[in-house]
Order: sequence, then structure tokens, then C-alpha cells
Amino acid sequence: MGVWWAPAVRVLVLQAAWALGGGQVRYSVPEEAKAGTVVGRLAQDLGLEAGEAEARRLRLVAQGRRASVEVSGASGALVVSSRLDREELCGKSAPCALRLEVLVERPLRVFHVELEVTDINDNAPLFPVNEEALNIAESSVPGSRFPLEGASDADTGANAQLSYALSPTEHFSLEHQGNKDQSASLALVLTKPLDRESVAVHRLVLTASDGGRPPLTGTVELVISVLDVNDNAPQFNQSVYKVEVLEGSEPGSVLLTLSATDLDEGFNSNIMYLFGRHVTTKVKEMLTIDENRGEIRLRGKLDYEEMDSYEITVEARDKGSPPLSGHCKVVVEVLDVNDNAPEVWVTSLSVPVPEDAAVGTVVALLSVSDRDSGANGRVRCAVWPASPFGLVATFAGSYSLVLREALDRERVAEYEVEVRAEDGGAPPLRASRGVRVPVSDVNDNAPAFAQAVYTVLARENNAAGAELARLWARDPDEAGNGRVSYSVAEGGGGAVSGGVWRSASSYVSVDAESGRLWALQPLDYEELQVLQFEVRAVDAGEPPLCGNATVQLFVVDENDNAPALLPPAGGGPGPGAAGEAASGPGSGALWAWAAWGAPAGQVVAKIRAVDADSGYNAWLRYELWEPRGKGPFRVGLYSGEVSTARALEEADGPRQRLVVVVRDHGEPARSVTATLSVSLVEGAEAALAAAGSSGPGLRAAAGAEGDAAAAAAASANVWLVVAICAVSSLFLLAVVLYGASRWAPRAAVLSGPGPATLVCASEVGSWSYSQRQSRSLCVTDGAGKSDLMVFSPNFPPPPGPASESGCAGKEPSVSLFASGMNLRRERCPPQWELV
Repeated sequence: MGVWWAPAVRVLVLQAAWALGGGQVRYSVPEEAKAGTVVGRLAQDLGLEAGEAEARRLRLVAQGRRASVEVSGASGALVVSSRLDREELCGKSAPCALRLEVLVERPLRVFHVELEVTDINDNAPLFPVNEEALNIAESSVPGSRFPLEGASDADTGANAQLSYALSPTEHFSLEHQGNKDQSASLALVLTKPLDRESVAVHRLVLTASDGGRPPLTGTVELVISVLDVNDNAPQFNQSVYKVEVLEGSEPGSVLLTLSATDLDEGFNSNIMYLFGRHVTTKVKEMLTIDENRGEIRLRGKLDYEEMDSYEITVEARDKGSPPLSGHCKVVVEVLDVNDNAPEVWVTSLSVPVPEDAAVGTVVALLSVSDRDSGANGRVRCAVWPASPFGLVATFAGSYSLVLREALDRERVAEYEVEVRAEDGGAPPLRASRGVRVPVSDVNDNAPAFAQAVYTVLARENNAAGAELARLWARDPDEAGNGRVSYSVAEGGGGAVSGGVWRSASSYVSVDAESGRLWALQPLDYEELQVLQFEVRAVDAGEPPLCGNATVQLFVVDENDNAPALLPPAGGGPGPGAAGEAASGPGSGALWAWAAWGAPAGQVVAKIRAVDADSGYNAWLRYELWEPRGKGPFRVGLYSGEVSTARALEEADGPRQRLVVVVRDHGEPARSVTATLSVSLVEGAEAALAAAGSSGPGLRAAAGAEGDAAAAAAASANVWLVVAICAVSSLFLLAVVLYGASRWAPRAAVLSGPGPATLVCASEVGSWSYSQRQSRSLCVTDGAGKSDLMVFSPNFPPPPGPASESGCAGKEPSVSLFASGMNLRRERCPPQWELV
């Protein structure tokens, strides 16, 4: 049993060690190694026992090119099978690493092996040509530099570091700036002036040596011709131009513009730009130069994988005779472009996802790959939006899309998840794959009204069945879970009407489907001002959920009540004044006395009226209808007091008939009329009539004839008494009459039963509130100029103690201002006085 388990344990230990070690074996072998050279003990390094390499078929996987190494079947060693040439395999790239895949069967495993081929000094420096001809003007001064084409070495590292030496000469020296970069400047420097007549041609040997051990060398012969006359050659503003360009750039793009100057004048200073004589045909197919402007343009498509840099010699030649030239080197470096984007596939998808799914639920499986290698092939994956889903890496190139947050279908019913993959290139390439994840619904939301309290205004006298408002409750669930029905909650509110409590369902109803609130009967403001109740919304889920909202229904007053005249107030008037009376809610016939000679402003009578409406609809105004113009009487616009407009004269006649119209401020206004008959008598008669009256001073007249008869009888009696008094005590009567007329009060006080409240006018237009049922009115000397009005209650107070004391424990503190009416209503009917 232990023997059977041993191989399995070794395989598990090998897999664990392989996972911890990164899954890769690295070897190094020098180039040009002989066939059969052992590179490494591959089977042993992979953890295989002796003899397992052949049993488990350890072998290399072909990579599309001929492999230069192979696995020895018996020993499992990695050996060289054919010539390894680092320059052929990797060119100038360093280091040169070959990536191999090793396959082991039973069980099947794939391993990555990296084989680095190290460089040896097997390539000598090589000049582009064996002989290079130079033309140098004899007028060249010492220190003049003449660029030379350097050698190239196919090796890398120290084996490619070149040094140069020039054969002995007294006229020239060699200048080499830097020995690590093969594109560094190499120039021939003139140390001694030339004399064409003595030496027309100088032949020198330039030797290049690399840094290998032993070093290898290459030579080129320099043939220098000394020119005459045109002694200024064009000069570039820099000796080496470097430019970087991305592979795949569009043909026609300008890479750089060269600039050279010539100190000569005229024709000798005209410069044209040319590629050097040693520029290859491949370079000319890829690049072109403008002879006049010096622009180097891209002609073909650059491919970094074919060539990563171009070194070009450019000549600036003047048009002198003979022409002189300046030289520079242009190094074009091709930048690699990450041209393979990652690829993403969805291998499995489990939808829809219920909104109550647990965190960690796997929604989809994905696979990601990139055909590039190195940094360009390393892929990073992310999910967008970042929540509520996330990616979990299962193994190389495979991911799980899992739920990381709780779902809410009412907030988001469906997710468009985008899996984004990005490689490590510069710039990186990206790919994405969209995954549609719908969310299924559960009944987890109760219906919710848009607002907790609805305020509804309804005009009184509305028709039965009239729509008052539309209520709407939102349930974000779908199907039956979001289907809402409405109803008025049982016991959810009501109001007192006529002293009897009535539920809200007797006034209003709500449509179960639409939420339309409509009236079951006409509303009367005088009976019902505010109705508060609850409306319930229930969904059709299982189990059903519900929500409530409070509705406050305010009945808006309409001007549907005309003013009504009040009966006379208790008590009699004082001298020179009259009481008040009314014959009912319609027009009334009233009468009063006034003394001849009464001054202007003397109050004769007071008309009292009430309106069952409220607000402006109950704000009453009093106007004289007849007579118009300069009559002897006038009526207070808001007080209803009838007073003398001027001193009364005998020419005014024994009797004045006044028609007073009482109107409210409603739209349209409603009114009632009162007819007041004022009898004009002597002051003493008026006083006696007032004293002898047992009822109110202002009485209702039965008709015009009855009035006249009563006035005539009263007048005869008065004159008889006056005659007797005149005979007996003429002097005393004269004194009494004089004192009465001199000290008589100039204002009348009308009062009723109960404690009196004195209200005096100060400024027109202010409102005050009183809850007492009886009032006293004081009119000062300025009453003729101030509008003093007393607004009676909207409707008569109920009998009993409440009429005397008002609302028990309810001391009102409400004011109405003419500029803006702010009113707080109490439970009992308010009484308003406008001062």
C-alpha cells in the first residue's frame, strides 16, 4: 500500500514545488557549442526520478522553428542538437533567451524552460567598404573634422566594443567619441595644413578592434584627395541626429529636418542633401530625403520585428567647383508597438440572479489570453462597474465573476457588466467583454406614498362624485409584487358634523386601482372645515405589504350665504340716539328719532348684520342707497352706524327714509337691505320718546301709514306735555334745556348683556379677534373720520353658558391683517371685530 502511494506523493510534492518556484527552469549555454553538449539535467531539475524521464515521455514541444536543443531520452538531460548562432537567433538583442515548452505525460504537465545563449567573440569588426575615398580642400585648417563610417560588430557586450587606430601620418589624427555605442562619432581630424601640390593623395589604413579575448580586427583604406579652390564645406548643426519613430507609422511622415550651412558665397553656398554613398537599397526603400529642404520622410511601413534601428550617413554638398560636402549621421530608432490585444471569452453564464442571492455566488466563468509575449503578454483583468460584482482568479487565464454585494432589483434591475483586460505593453492594449446580468424580483418593498401627508383643498358645494385629488403610491417591485390597490383605512379618521361624529368614508372614497379621491356628497364649509383620514396602499405580493398616507381635506369657503340683519341689541339708547332692530334675514324696516339741531357726527342708529360665511365672504360693508348726494345722514362703511352728516334743519322735514345696503366682499357679492325711518323732532321730544320707550330705541315699522300715525300721536302728546311744562315752569325748563343741550354727550354707547369690552378705533385697516358674545363700542370725537367696523360672528352663538363665556379654556390669539390674512381657526365659531 505504501509503495502505491509513494509516486502520487512525489507528484504532489513536485507540483507544489513547481508552483512555489514559478514553474520555470533557466539554463545558459554559449553559442557555437558543439552538438551533444549537455545544457542541464532537465529531468532531475523537474523533480523526476531516474528512469521516469523516458517512462513519462519527457520531450520538447516544437515552437514553429527548428530547435537547436533536444531532450536525451535515457538521461532526461537537455543537450545541444545543432549549431547555436546567437547572432542568427537574436541579432543585436541582449540577452538572447529562448523559451522552450517541455511536456511530461502520465499525468500531463507542461513546463517552461528558458535557455539563454551567451555570446562569444566569433565576429570581427566589419567596415561597410574596403576603401573609402575622401575629398579634402587644401584650404582646410588644422582641427577640421571629416566623418568616417565606423565598423560594425555582430557580437554583443564587450565583444562588440570597438576601438580604432589610424596608420601613422603627420597630417591626420583619429577622433573617436565613446567606445560603447557603435553609433558614436568617428572622424578624421586634420592636424597639419595640406598642400595639394606636394601630396595630392593621402592613403591611410583605419583599423577597428573589438573587446574580445583575443580581439578581432577589421580594416578599411582611406584614400584622401586634396581639393583646391572651394575651401568652405557645408557644416551640419550637429554631427549625429537621433530620432525615434513608432512602428507602423504612416508613410509620408516627416521624421526630421536636417540643417547645414556653408560660409561660401554665391553658387558655392547652394547646398543639396544626399544619402551617403554606402546607404543600402533597403534603407532607400524605407526612407527618402528632400535634396533642397533636407527633410527625411518615411516611405514604407516600419516593422520593429524586422529591424529596430537604421543608421544613415547624410551628405550636405555645395555646388562649388569642385563641390565640398559636410556629413552627419542619422540614427532612426524604431519603437516597438504592442499590436496584439488581449482576448476575453465567457465560458459559462448563470442568469438571472435573484436579488436575495448570497454574497459569493458565482455568476459567470471567463477565460483571458494574449498572443504577445513578455510585458506585452501579461494581462490584468478588472470588472466594471466595480460593484456589486468582482473577479476571482481561479488559475492562469481563468476567472470567476462573483457577487460581492447584496443586490436590489428596485435600484438596478439589470447590470451590463464589462470585463476589461489590459496587457502590460506601452501603450497597453485593451479588450473587453460585456456580460448581461438580469436580476429577478422578490417582494421586499412596501408601497410608499410620495408624501406622508397630503393637503387637499375642496370648494364647498362641490358635486357628488367630483374628483378631489389623485393619490399615488410607488412600489418598485414588478408584476404582482408592485401592483398597488388603494382604500380608505377603517377608523382612519373623520369629523364632527352637526354634533355627530361621522367617519371619513361617509364623505369621500378612493378608487382602488387609480387612487382617485372623489367626494360622496357635497361639502358644506359651515358644517365641515377640515376632514383628516388615512389612505392605505397594499401590493399584491405574497405576503402583501402595505403603506399609509394621511390626507388633510380642507373645505374652502364659497360665498353662498347672504348677510342677515340681527335683532335689536338689549337696552335703550341715550338721548339723541336710537337703538337697532331687524326683521329677519331679508330686508328690514327700522325707525329711530333724531333731534333738530343735532350736530354733524351725531349717531342716530346702528345697523347690525351677520354673514354665515368666513373671511372676505363674511366681511360686511354698509352703504346708503337712498337718498344720494348731500343728504343729512350717512352710514359708517364698516361700522353700520347711521350718523348726521351735517346739522339737522327744519327744512329736512319731519321724517327721513334711509335705505341701507349691507354687502359682503365675496365673488359675486351678496347683499341685504334695511329701511330706516328717522323722525326729526325737538330735542326734548326726542329725550322723552327715548325715556318712554320700554324696548329698544329703534323699532320695526309695520308700514308707512302706521309709522305716520304713531309719529303724529307721539308728537301731539309731546306738545301737550311741553305746553303744561311751559306754563308751570318756563324758566326752569329753559335752564334744563340749556344745560342738556350744552353738556349732552357727543357719542352713543350701545351695549348688550354680559361684561362689556370697549374697543376704540386707532388706525383704519387693522383686525382684532374677540371671543366674547357682548361688546361695547366707543366712538370718540374722531369717529367721523375713522372707519370703525364691528364684524359679528359668522353664525349666531349657541344658547347657554357658552354664549357668555366663549370657549372654555380656549383663549384665542389670532389676528387677521389686511395686507396678508393669517388665520388659525378654533373649535368654536370666532367673532371678528375690525378696528
